Amino acid sequence: MSSARSTSPDSDAVAKLQVTLGYEFADPELLRTALTHKSFSKQNNERLEFIGDAVLGYLIGIMLYRRDAKLAEDALSLMRAKLVRGSTLAEVARDIGLAECLRLGSGERKSGGRQRNSILADCFEAVIGAIHEDGGIEACRTLIERLFNPRVAQLDPNDLKDAKTRLQEVLQGQQLALPEYAVEAVSGADHQRLYTVVCRVPGLDIRCRASASSRRGAEQAAAELVLASAQIAALDNAANV
Repeated sequence: MSSARSTSPDSDAVAKLQVTLGYEFADPELLRTALTHKSFSKQNNERLEFIGDAVLGYLIGIMLYRRDAKLAEDALSLMRAKLVRGSTLAEVARDIGLAECLRLGSGERKSGGRQRNSILADCFEAVIGAIHEDGGIEACRTLIERLFNPRVAQLDPNDLKDAKTRLQEVLQGQQLALPEYAVEAVSGADHQRLYTVVCRVPGLDIRCRASASSRRGAEQAAAELVLASAQIAALDNAANV
């Protein structure tokens, strides 16, 4: 038995996957291809992944658009980006049992490919692409709505904004000066830099310090600390009353 064949999913796992998906393929070869990583065969899931990526982005966008008529385009874009990012798709892939169904080359399998987020996310998109080619857009819509409705319901557009943006909006809402960021120190070797940044709010007695491996990361962390301060929390609460 070849090493490639030994990494094939068994028929029971694939049959269980179709039950979980709530979709039975008229052309099982499409599903087989969707589950095939490039390390396993030249006939792999990359082309189906291309289709699935487009279908997923379209249908998630429609779901978000119809969720709330008051959501602006920037909020919709942030929410869609969170839902279709690799880590989210990998979570969904694990939930439906895709990891057990992957067809991987022996090297990829031994290096932990079955649990690698990028491989799982790509495979999930390929499965969506396969369903589209087998049953059309409505079959995809049914599945994606079932899998993503809970995640869409839990999304708060305000939580998707980064800390610096949220802090700026709170201060602007109270007509206060914008925060100032200053690099206080940089330490460590070139490949292990540590940036320490101070965030100060002019006019308020607030100075917060944070460190991270990048200047941007340190600024975001410092802004988070400022947002958590009692004075800023009070301003934010007042703005939302």
